[in-house]
Amino acid sequence: MKELDTVVLREGLPEFGLVAGDVGAIVHVHGPDAFEVEFVTGEGSTLAVATLSSSAVRLIDSHELLHVRTVEARSA
Repeated sequence: MKELDTVVLREGLPEFGLVAGDVGAIVHVHGPDAFEVEFVTGEGSTLAVATLSSSAVRLIDSHELLHVRTVEARSA
């Protein structure tokens, strides 16, 4: 995986309000098994940035359709 790849969470990250299937983008590659992934709302506001291993995410497939869900408002 490389920077700007679109990835899908394999399992939820409740500390960030994320669930399995949420879609993010790799914004930095720390090494072969460590990626900084940004998750944004539909308006483009950052919801979370997390350092994840390759086992926590997978590349999105060209035959997958994105889905919308509502997230709880988070205080800064």
